[in-house]
Amino acid sequence: MTITQLQYVLAVAEHKNFTLAAEKCFVTQPTLSMQIQKIEEELNILIFDRSKKPIQLTDIGQKIVNQAKNIVNEADRIKDIVEQQKGFIGGEFRLGIIPTIMPTLLPMFLNNFIKKYPKVKLLIEELNTEEIILKLKNGHLDAAIAATPLEDEKIKEIVLYFEPFVAYIPEHHASFQKEEIEVSDLNLNEILLLQDGHCFRDGILNLCKNVSDADQNNFQIQSGSFETLIKLADEGLGTTLLPYLHTLDLKESDKLKLRNFKEPKPAREVSLIYPKSELKMQIIDALRSTIAGVVKGAIVFQNVQIISPLQKKA
Repeated sequence: MTITQLQYVLAVAEHKNFTLAAEKCFVTQPTLSMQIQKIEEELNILIFDRSKKPIQLTDIGQKIVNQAKNIVNEADRIKDIVEQQKGFIGGEFRLGIIPTIMPTLLPMFLNNFIKKYPKVKLLIEELNTEEIILKLKNGHLDAAIAATPLEDEKIKEIVLYFEPFVAYIPEHHASFQKEEIEVSDLNLNEILLLQDGHCFRDGILNLCKNVSDADQNNFQIQSGSFETLIKLADEGLGTTLLPYLHTLDLKESDKLKLRNFKEPKPAREVSLIYPKSELKMQIIDALRSTIAGVVKGAIVFQNVQIISPLQKKA
């Protein structure tokens, strides 16, 4: 069997369809099917149950796929070792970034990175945390920037910075008169949230659950953007929480409505995450170094309380 044949097996296992897998591998469907059949004949087993729709792995097929992932990763590592030995920092690099980090952090480091490492072709996707984890495990991303800790044994994390939560409180609200607020000042039933699927939303819920038993179903207004939440708050529909970097670009009139938390400030931990296979580490290190250089002056907080981005079970 060959590495290429194993890559075909992994593609079918992922997409559960021979035609789609062939398209993703840039080969014809008959070619892909023939190569997989060769492996099955060589091993005298069936990897896929073709009678089911979508196609399913057999029991032995699942074990083969698990091993094939290790083999393909190790084969990629050989190329990676050679590139690192040569000191080469270049090639295609697929980076995922969660939506609540992308608009503030990416403009801060992208231009610097491109100028410093012109041979790297960055392919950047905006994805939620769940999508990022899946793509990292399936080999469709090389690294990602997300809120951590994720508590996933197959993923490594390098902390980039701590980003405090900042409250946005309109003039009509009772807490507007306070210079700093505490978590106990929050009312879970009046905080405007991002839509479900955003880990920043889950962080807020985790933060508020520490001090409130409010019914989550009371939330009627949810949005996909911080800008909308700010406008809704200004209309008297509640308050909201923002990540610190997002507050730097607000209008001066809106900044007057920001209230910091007393120390230790509730914050999210933002990390560069990547698979345990540790491929393309020279580019990952270059990214970490570049980001650390640009955020150093913009965001320096140490006395913080890290709020988990993981959705807590009810």
